[in-house]
Amino acid sequence: MKQAKPYQNIRSDRNSIINLEKGKIPPQAIDLEEVVLGAMMIDKKGVDEVIDILNSEAFYKEGHQYIFDAILTLFENSEPIDLLTVSSQLKKDNRLELAGGDFYLISLTQKVSSSAHIEFHARIILQKYIQRSLIKISNEIIEESYDETKDVFDLLDKAEAKLYDVTQGNIKKSSETAQSLVIQAKKKIEAISNKDGLSGIPSGFDKIDKLTSGWQESDLVIIAARPGMGKTALTLSMARNIAVNQNIPVAFFSLEMSSVQLITRLISSETGLSSEKLRTGRLEKHEWEQLNVKVKSLEKAPLYIDDSPSLSIFDLRAKARRLSSQHGIKLLIVDYLQLMTIGGNNKSGNREQEISTISRNLKALAKELSIPVIALSQLSRAVETRGGSKRPILSDLRESGAIEQDADIVSFIYRPEYYKIDEWDDDDRSSTEGQAELIVAKHRNGGLDNLRLKFIKELGRFENIDDFDSPYEFHSKMNAAANDDTFKPDPNQAFKMPDDSNLPF
Repeated sequence: MKQAKPYQNIRSDRNSIINLEKGKIPPQAIDLEEVVLGAMMIDKKGVDEVIDILNSEAFYKEGHQYIFDAILTLFENSEPIDLLTVSSQLKKDNRLELAGGDFYLISLTQKVSSSAHIEFHARIILQKYIQRSLIKISNEIIEESYDETKDVFDLLDKAEAKLYDVTQGNIKKSSETAQSLVIQAKKKIEAISNKDGLSGIPSGFDKIDKLTSGWQESDLVIIAARPGMGKTALTLSMARNIAVNQNIPVAFFSLEMSSVQLITRLISSETGLSSEKLRTGRLEKHEWEQLNVKVKSLEKAPLYIDDSPSLSIFDLRAKARRLSSQHGIKLLIVDYLQLMTIGGNNKSGNREQEISTISRNLKALAKELSIPVIALSQLSRAVETRGGSKRPILSDLRESGAIEQDADIVSFIYRPEYYKIDEWDDDDRSSTEGQAELIVAKHRNGGLDNLRLKFIKELGRFENIDDFDSPYEFHSKMNAAANDDTFKPDPNQAFKMPDDSNLPF
């Protein structure tokens, strides 16, 4: 048996003596626990008000935990809740005597006459529980911090994760019964059936949303391609559609481009002005007007961009938690996965093992925050050297290791035009000019498909291929008209944008 270190025993004894001298006991509110349980047994309204606030662990007294579990079981089975049914349920669970017996249950109901203020009382009980949880977490952190073999960044990550759980009022449970999970699933299905549109976060691309029903919470989505295919352009277009059109908060972590470069690309996409013009600043008067009008919606969008270089998975998780608690982000995008590091002294060996650790942590982050995480990834050069079709396949994932395994969706961007292929290899042999294909090669909860999208290279923007008049085409016509000698605008007339309410931006 492993012997405790002498200094640990000394420290433990010293802490015990100090606690006894100060008379410390864990935070608790036994009287309020009694009042809340009594109110739940005499008034169904009381159960409805606190059943989603408390769990059995929130009660300090063990007997009270058993009583609450019995009430919860009755509630989940849609059975009446009163003194007799709770007593009967405790008997079934062989816990009646442990809970104090029938006499104790009777005494609880006699302490209250109604469920008035029960929610306020329940909140106090929850606060005491959070205080006890913080004490427990702090003690665990102190003990682990004395262990010299522990990596400090691992300790920070664990500490922050535990504290995040407390702030969300979501202390981790060891397990959940199939019964409670079925009830949760049914409620979710009912909510989706009563909701118009998609069950997940809409990407703004009709074909993608039809296949996925929107990006689903807790999913890890990998979008991979060779350099120059438009990975950043596609995810920026999605981020813009979600943040501007849907007003849904999005976090974009860019390890390759600066935040100003990214927002300039979004401005180009939003206004229809080419990146070259924005880069040089050589804009006509009407283009300045165009710029000022069109960026207003982008300025108000809940889009958060972080361009920290060499971002570690530890830093990403810490920042994502803060963005979730402060701004309620519903989607997280990482551009791109191979530029991330593990951080600290956590060297897992070769790069493939490090990428596996990063992808596993991204999936864990998606589950922890209950949001979809989209991570971009590079493909190996095997695509370039392969004869015949240049369409990527799963084995082309660079340092694939666990990426394919961890991801719920793996998709590839393929632009035949990039490889000087002028026609699609379909029955129509249609032109590939300005088009791209999103190849969904893995979809854990749905089907696979090759989806065509429109790519506007000059604006770095993807659109639905069925949109007949894109912003770029519209503004190209405007610019062509402005350069025409027969076009004579009145210099005294204020510039007025035409009605573009039917345009897709």
